Amino acid sequence: MTGISTHVLDTSLGRPAEGVPVELALHTEGGWQVLGTSATDSDGRAKDLPAVEAGSVVRLLFDTAAYFARKSEEPPFFPEVTIVFTVAPAQHHYHVPLLLNPFGYSVYRGS
Repeated sequence: MTGISTHVLDTSLGRPAEGVPVELALHTEGGWQVLGTSATDSDGRAKDLPAVEAGSVVRLLFDTAAYFARKSEEPPFFPEVTIVFTVAPAQHHYHVPLLLNPFGYSVYRGS
């Protein structure tokens, strides 16, 4: 089993993005099966997502609309961010940081 964690940083404010809802789902023949949900803590981290099997294709879905609704009256340009990746057999953990601002985002495989 491979652990999954994430960290969301609001680059427009230069600090962690607290309270971003995060969903982890597994790709199956029938579509996406939600494995668990979380929200980022005061440090912008979601550490309590469930582990997944090696070789799985998984999706992290970030509800950025919920986060930005607390910051602005205008709807966000990106109401959600979806990241889909394959879990390699030799990996014991994946950390997937999201750098977020109202008009863009970046994601990478962390360590």
